[in-house]
This record gives sequence, C-alpha cells and structure tokens, in this order.
Amino acid sequence: MANYRYGRYVYGPDPLALPYDVRGAVDEMGDAILAGANPADALRDLLRRGQTGRRGLDDLLRRVRDRQREVRGSGRLDGILEQARALLDTAVGQERAELFPDPSDEARLREANLDALPADTSQAIRQLADYDWRSPTARQTFDRLRDLLRSEVLDSQFRGMKQAMSNPDPQAMQRVKDMLADLNEMLAADARGEHTQADFDRFMERHGELFPDHPRSLEELLDSLISRMAAAEQLLRSLSPEQREELAGLMASALDDAGLAAEMARLADALRARRPDLDRAGLAGGVQMSGEEPLGLGDATTALAELADLAELENALGQDYPGASLDDIDEEAVRRAFGRQAVDDVEALRRIERELERQGYLARSGGQLDLTPKAVRRLGDTALRRIFADLSFGARSGDHDQRDAGQAGELTGTTRAWEFGDEQPLDVPATVRNAVLRGGPRGLRGGGQPPRNQGGSGGDRPPQATPPRAIKLSSADFEVAETERRTAAVVSLLVDLSYSMQLRGTWAAAKQTALALHALLRSKFPQDAVQVVGFSNYARELHETELAGLGWDMVQGTNLHHALLLAGRHIDRHPEHEPVVLIVTDGEPTAHLQRDGRSWFDWPPSPETLELTLAEVDKMTRRHAALNIFMLADDARLTAFVDNVAKRNGGRVLQAAPEHLGEYVIRDFLRTRGASRR
Repeated sequence: MANYRYGRYVYGPDPLALPYDVRGAVDEMGDAILAGANPADALRDLLRRGQTGRRGLDDLLRRVRDRQREVRGSGRLDGILEQARALLDTAVGQERAELFPDPSDEARLREANLDALPADTSQAIRQLADYDWRSPTARQTFDRLRDLLRSEVLDSQFRGMKQAMSNPDPQAMQRVKDMLADLNEMLAADARGEHTQADFDRFMERHGELFPDHPRSLEELLDSLISRMAAAEQLLRSLSPEQREELAGLMASALDDAGLAAEMARLADALRARRPDLDRAGLAGGVQMSGEEPLGLGDATTALAELADLAELENALGQDYPGASLDDIDEEAVRRAFGRQAVDDVEALRRIERELERQGYLARSGGQLDLTPKAVRRLGDTALRRIFADLSFGARSGDHDQRDAGQAGELTGTTRAWEFGDEQPLDVPATVRNAVLRGGPRGLRGGGQPPRNQGGSGGDRPPQATPPRAIKLSSADFEVAETERRTAAVVSLLVDLSYSMQLRGTWAAAKQTALALHALLRSKFPQDAVQVVGFSNYARELHETELAGLGWDMVQGTNLHHALLLAGRHIDRHPEHEPVVLIVTDGEPTAHLQRDGRSWFDWPPSPETLELTLAEVDKMTRRHAALNIFMLADDARLTAFVDNVAKRNGGRVLQAAPEHLGEYVIRDFLRTRGASRR
C-alpha cells in the first residue's frame, strides 16, 4: 500500500495561488506619478523598493555589495606564493639538518647547491626537480609541495578539481590527462558543428567525477571554464610584477611537471576562440583584497570568479543602462549568490511588470510606458478611499440620499410608516403584516367559536371550518418602501496649474483631489456632469485619463478669468442641474483673456484682470453657483481677493494644508450636494 506525506510546497511560487493582484502596485506607482514622475520612473522606483514580503532591487543590490565586501575580506591573493615558499623552506631546512652531521665533501657540495638556489620560488623548484634528496622527510615535503601546486593549478581552471583529487591514486593524473584530451577533442568537434548532446553525456559518464558541479551541457561547462580562466588571469593582474612572474612560473612548472602543459595550452586557445572578448570583459584592472588569511590558488580564483559574477549581477540589478530590463538578471547568478528565495524575489518583480501590462494597467506605445484609463480610474478610486478614511463622518453621509423622493428613485430595502403626501410605492407585505398584528389571533380565525352541527339522523358530524374574516386595513397599517433619488449637479473643479503649485509642493495633492472627485462622481453620483479645468496663463478642460500624468506649466500667469468662463459654459449646458464650483489655487489672478483670445499677464495684477475676473464671479452668482475657494498659500493679496469673492458670491473660503486638500474638497462637495437637495 502506497504511503503519502504532505508538507509545505518549497519549490518556488505556489502553483495554485490566485491570480496575481497588482492593484497595490498601481497604488504605489500612483503616488509617484501624482508627484510628477512618469510611469516608467514610477515602475522603476516600485521595483527598487519591492513590496510587502518581497525584496526589491535595492535590497538585492545591498546584499550583493555586502557579499562583495565579504569576499574581498576573505584573504590574500598571494597565499599560494606564501604556502609554496614555506614548504620549500621547510624541505630545504630538513635537507640541511640531514647534511650537517656528515663531514664529507659531498655534503658540503650539496649545502653549497642549496645556498645557490634562486630567490624565485618557481625557479628554485625547477632546480630541485632532479635533486637527489638525502633526507626522506625533505623528499616527502618537496613531493607535497609539487602535489599542492598541481592540484591548485588544476583547481584554478576546473572548479572542484582539488576536492576530486583529494585522495589521488597512481592513475589520478592519467585520468586528468585523458579528460583534457577528450575535452579538447569535443571542443574541436563542436567547432566543426559535429558535437551532440549525446557526446557530452558520454564525456560526463567517463569523467564526471572530476566535475563536482555536474554541468548539464557543453555550454554550461564552457561558461564555468571561461569564468575560471578569466578569474585566474585577473588574479595575475592583481599581483605585483614580481609576484605575477613568480606565480606564472609556479603554474607553468606545475603543468610541465604533470605533463599537462600542451593540453592546457590547447584548451586555453579553444576557449579564447569561442570568446574573443574574454580579455576585454571588464577585467583590465586588478582586485584589491583586504583579508589577512592566505588563500590557495584555487580558492583565490574562486573568490575572483565570484566577484566577477557579483559585478555583473550588480550591474543588472542597478538597471542604470539604456534598454535595461529585469530579463537581464541572471537567475543562476542570483541562485549561486543568495539561494532560491532571492530567485523567487526577482521573479515576483518580473511578474509585477508583466501583470501590470497583461491586466491592462500599463501600455507600451512607441517605446514609452503609459497609464491606461483603467489605471487612472484605479488611482482615482484609491485617492477617494484614502480621503474617506480620513473623514470624520460615516460613508453613508457621502450619499446624501433624499428619503422622501418619488417612485423614480431606487429601492433601499427598508420601509417606514406612510405619511400624507408620500409618493413612494406601497410595501404590501409589510402593510398586511401590520394589519394582522393589529387584529391579533382572532383576526386569523374570524373571531368566536365555529358553529356546532345542527343534527341529522347520522348524529353529530365533524365541525366544519369557517372561513376567516377579511383583514381590515387602517391608515396606520400602511408602510411605504423607501427610495433614494439623487438630484443631478453640474460640477466644475478649477485647479491652478501654475509653476508655484509645484514649488510649494501642492501639485500632487491637487491632482489626487481631482482624481478622487472624478471617482466619487463616477461611483456615487453618475448622473452628475463633472468638469475639471486647469488654468495657468490659459485655461483648458482636463479629462480624467490625462490627470495622472499631467505636469505643471512653467509659464507666468494665473488666469482664473478664463477658467471661470469655461466653467460658466459648462454650467449653462446643464441648466436643470444644481451648480457646484470648487476652486483650488495658491495665488491671486494675474492674467486674463483678451478679446482677441490671447492671454495678458501682469504683476501686480492689473485692474483689468481683477475687473474681468470679478465680472465672471458675478455671473456665477446670477447662475446661483456658489464659488468655494481652497487657498493653498497664506498670502495677503490672495486673502484679500478671495474675501472679496466670498462677499460678492456668498461662497466659502477655506485654507487647506496640501495633505488635507482632498479631504476638504470632498467634504465641501458632499456638504454642498446635500444642501442643494433640502
């Protein structure tokens, strides 16, 4: 019988998860876009920050830089020179100790030869290659030095070779020679276009124990070899000229000693032929290591190869180059550096970018990233939701329902007692229930006892049920269904677009307020006619879809006169609607529209500008449109102007901090809408 075990899925994202919700990402992007960023920059900032539970690019970059510092502090690159010199000095010292008691001339000659050894470690090792050691201990030490150099040199080219040859048998070096010969033949066949995956599989069956990282294809193996080769060359460039010459000599001596020099040179030529840009791949300079622990040649090469991977990963995560894309991030490099969780974080960021486009929030056009109408509506809904969260009254206050409306209204699901003059539809079940409850149980039986049977030869018959009496209705029983009817309004929001709005940090709040008002009218008051007018030196009507990405105007002039003209035309097109006009500005009018249609700017404001603007205010008053003005600056001239407008028009003046502008405007709009129905 089969047994099953169940546990948490740990092999990546949950395959049964619900469709990805990117609305939170749209909201976060919206904050940056409303502040003036374009959609591409807002998306890049979002990807840098990440989202709740997922790291962003900045966090991954921080981890890359922390790892770079850790690797640089892991040790010194000249450690192999120190290790080789120490073993050589030990072998020579052991040999001298063996020769010292011997009084013969041969012993003195040997000592003289040892004294004449060159200071360069590699040259000294070459001279001692054929030396007949008198001391068995010294011979063992020298053999250990040669084995160390062979394993370190091979490990610098083939990662893990040192571990694979940790316990070499007499045939170990022959297996390495056979592997190199087969590898070079495989590369030659690949260059001719004759290589197949089956050839690589056979190669790995024969030599797989020499490759602990278990590459799955020739390309994967070559990537590793090229990375190691580049790191080894960078190691040489990171040393002083004297150290570089000494290490190169040690490596050449080790390869010659093992009989691998020819095959290794052939392999290096083949790798360079496949990657001719190898010497120019950002490896021109050396690397400074700050650690104190000496590193072996293989470990030093591994450290430099990791630093090279981290440098490429840092560049990809930075996304600071033309045409940068999250697809440039190498998942394998991320996995090697930080594990599977970091790969999932990168995939989550890619998914945000994909889903924003797939779900219709972002669209690419001509290489540009733009918000779609769906995204703009989402920003408006979010702005409205945040504003309502700050309001002190309940959500129902925003509806301003008219409970005594006629039958054209929408049913609310509640009832109330009928009053004289009501036009609401009668709620029949509730009315009958009231009558029944008022009549009591007797009303259900018709009152009294059922009549007895009046006889007959058959004796008593079963009593016959008497039909209940009809239910009598009273005017007190009537209940009507409550309906709500929303009176229609014509709404004009006039928003200052002048450069001073950005300088004072109020521009994002103004755009958020306009989007929130659009969302409120779309969801709660669909019968209303809304218009948003932006004004600087000229005024123009703004549609909802262009509000999010709208920028301020770097021009001179606050042409409230033109804005009021457009608002008046909008109101005149809807004479049956209640007019609502809201003005958001941080300065007094400094421009007006001339008869020829051109804008006239003057500072201080010219008498003609003030006169024409106030004339439009008077027209609004005759339309019964109150002008409610939201001041975003504490300016004496602006205060004097808006006070004059309030006296002439009867509207209200409110001084709002930018962070509370949306709350004030929405609250005032709802108050005005409610007052217009009473």
